[in-house]
Amino acid sequence: MSITGRQFAAVAVGLGMVTLSACGSSGSSGSTGGSGGSKTVTLVSHDSWAVSKSVLADFEKQSGYTVKVLKDGDAGQAVNKAILTKDNPQGDVFFGVDNTLLSRALDNGLFQSYRPKDYDTVASRYRADETEHRVTPIDTGDICVNYDKKYFADHKLTPPAGFDDLIKPAYKNLLVTENAATSSPGLGFLLGTAAKYGDGGWQDYWKKLKANGVKVVDGWEQAYDQEFSGSAGGRKAGGDRPLVVSYASSPPAEVIYADPRPKTAPTGVAQGTCFRQIEYAGLLSNARNTEGGKALLDFLLTEKFQQDMPLNMFVYPVRESAEVPADFAEYGPQAKDPETMAPDRIAADRDQWVKSWTSLVLK
Repeated sequence: MSITGRQFAAVAVGLGMVTLSACGSSGSSGSTGGSGGSKTVTLVSHDSWAVSKSVLADFEKQSGYTVKVLKDGDAGQAVNKAILTKDNPQGDVFFGVDNTLLSRALDNGLFQSYRPKDYDTVASRYRADETEHRVTPIDTGDICVNYDKKYFADHKLTPPAGFDDLIKPAYKNLLVTENAATSSPGLGFLLGTAAKYGDGGWQDYWKKLKANGVKVVDGWEQAYDQEFSGSAGGRKAGGDRPLVVSYASSPPAEVIYADPRPKTAPTGVAQGTCFRQIEYAGLLSNARNTEGGKALLDFLLTEKFQQDMPLNMFVYPVRESAEVPADFAEYGPQAKDPETMAPDRIAADRDQWVKSWTSLVLK
């Protein structure tokens, strides 16, 4: 998950996957669906949206709708833009609002009610807004610190296991993270520390993390693909930080998309630093093609799409019957005991936490 920014999809274009994009205005959604309505349905998302060409083509053939995708940057940027344009939306369905930003979207009336056909297949632990059904869970993942195995082997240093390790002198100037005010994984990492240390302890933890040389950049792409020494992009860019806030599902990408393919992932996950992220989709309140939007939401919960997600967007399905590809499960297992936080607590404290974090860490 946000997320986000799981930009491994850029590599996937040459492997038979597709990331369609539409640059038009909200008028591209056409008129209200149904008899005589538009046969184009527009999905608004963050930059990490990706789906196999054959899977999307099958939906278009069966439904009669043509799907356009409008990408609006990182998850936080995309949600904020969707809120600002909610009266005249850019599309019909929004995908990619996660549990860290969900309350902001709901409080601003971004979505209208719709319960997809296969909603009952969603694991209960991922559901939200059960009374009004304004959003539907689509995927889940864990935001965690990743480490460069070669660096730690070369320096005969044990990789960090949890949050407490990151403030130890042995890991000084090794970690890069994303801005909690502008990036979904950055915010998730902040919430993970708040869940771990509580209201009375997270700020003290970040003071120590800052004193230990944590580097903060705007978004995931910069952190992972430029600053992190363990990623293919980071090695090419000369990244010198062997610790990065990313996802538990990042290591599979370093194996699956490598040429030649390594026997083991060059990166690992510090299991004690994980925060559980859940991504949702919803029918936009003023969607022009409501029937097309409903059909698209139905599609996002089908077994075919849910099983297609792991190797495209590097997330886990929420449909209980969906099978996860062996490679993905082997190299990117979910965290066994991630930090979690109730949506109402996130809603109550998120903005103040981000404000305090910004003042503490960036100034």
